Amino acid sequence: MKAMLLAAGRGERMRPLTDAVPKPLVRVGGRPLIAWHLAALARAGIREVVINLSWLGAQVRATLGDGHDYGVLITYSDEGPVPLETGGGIFSAVPLLGPGPFLVVNADIWTDIDFAALALEENAHARLLLIPNPPHHPRGDFGLEGDLVVSRETDRYTYSGVGVYRPEFFGGCTAGRFPLLPLLDRAIAAGLVRGQVHRGEWCDVGTLERLAKLTARVPALE
Repeated sequence: MKAMLLAAGRGERMRPLTDAVPKPLVRVGGRPLIAWHLAALARAGIREVVINLSWLGAQVRATLGDGHDYGVLITYSDEGPVPLETGGGIFSAVPLLGPGPFLVVNADIWTDIDFAALALEENAHARLLLIPNPPHHPRGDFGLEGDLVVSRETDRYTYSGVGVYRPEFFGGCTAGRFPLLPLLDRAIAAGLVRGQVHRGEWCDVGTLERLAKLTARVPALE
């Protein structure tokens, strides 16, 4: 299975830090945030990684290179100066990800999710890693009945930013900017999305305050 790391976002809520440093390169525990994911992917035996680029993408490319230093092989999907949003960014990279299921990970989270434990059933188009709702997202996103992801207004979990998708999930899409949520809603309504809950480490490093709290508790590696 190949993996895609979503690294094209502007990081507006982390300005002014992200005016000069792309969010995936913000350092946690002595290494760039995205490097934690590359190490975890390598441990899971996932060697082929696609990274999408937009804001300050040249810095990401210069820092990570071809991935050799991280035990992976990186291919870049350059979206130009205007990012394609999550749905459009993944859809643009599908030709690089091959015909089978692929893993997608938001590069701006920090987690101990074991990527090797993720798989996708033949009759599903996606499997989402869900987490108990964090304080900054108390209402959650989706419900779960057994391992079937459902749409409902109460008793919901939050999407972790980690999922496994089939290319068929993007059926009917055309190139351009578009979000992922409408596609998830479509697949959920069709009963094609499975899910599981991760109760370990997870942090959306989306604000300077959350970055400071995470940095304070993650031991430095250098």
